[in-house]
Amino acid sequence: MHPSRTKILLPSLLVAVLSAALSAALPAPARAGDLAAARAKVQILCQNCHGMDGVALIPGAANLSGQQKEYLVAQLRAFRAGSRQEAQMSVVAKALTDADIENLASWYAAVKVSVEMPQ
Repeated sequence: MHPSRTKILLPSLLVAVLSAALSAALPAPARAGDLAAARAKVQILCQNCHGMDGVALIPGAANLSGQQKEYLVAQLRAFRAGSRQEAQMSVVAKALTDADIENLASWYAAVKVSVEMPQ
């Protein structure tokens, strides 16, 4: 092989191999949440306070619709770990798996929200 071709092919090959390795290393839920599984969890655990659509139904519950997935994941993990405390959420979050957290965050992040500025 000609030396100049080797200089071009080796970096391209290295990038391809690293990309494939990183993609394979990521757990499936990190790539995309399972919205069907999330819907079932939301119906059981979340809808009474946060609603199916993420609009809070009771005072003190957060609106979750349209929130950034990364933020929701971080907050659910904090509740589960005990570094963030709230009576109901601390109990609910302890039962969540990593996949549940990814799925629930994907669900509420996928809810479309429109905003109107006050007049």
